[in-house]
Amino acid sequence: MLKLLDPLLGADLLYVLAAMGHGDEVALVDRNFPAASRSRRFVPIWGADVVEVGRAVLTVLPLDTFVPAPVARMEVVGRPEEVPAVQKEFQRACEKAEARRIEVVSVAREDFYTRASDAFAVVATGERRPYGCFLLTKGVVSEPTEPV
Repeated sequence: MLKLLDPLLGADLLYVLAAMGHGDEVALVDRNFPAASRSRRFVPIWGADVVEVGRAVLTVLPLDTFVPAPVARMEVVGRPEEVPAVQKEFQRACEKAEARRIEVVSVAREDFYTRASDAFAVVATGERRPYGCFLLTKGVVSEPTEPV
């Protein structure tokens, strides 16, 4: 256990997030997503939902400012304009963490699967709500950060 870090940020997840470079993507997915078979690096965090894991990740991972939409969501099959509650909640968490408006693009299910397979890592959560699947694009840390 480390001080000042969210307990959800275990060694495997911290390693993955630190090893990512600018522009790399990490997928945070719900419990129904085939994460183990669709990932280059698989990090399970079954004891928390995707919003909790997202909040923890965003304490250490900057979202990209060089792309129009640094967050992608899996769109609802047959209803691409629908935005489920889990996706609205996740977007609010991103905006709070970044202290700015975050554009979220929707991605068709099969395209999302392909992008997740190509992502740096897939983090499987215990999220029970369907369509709790997101891709985050890592940004840069432009200024030295001071310890709290």
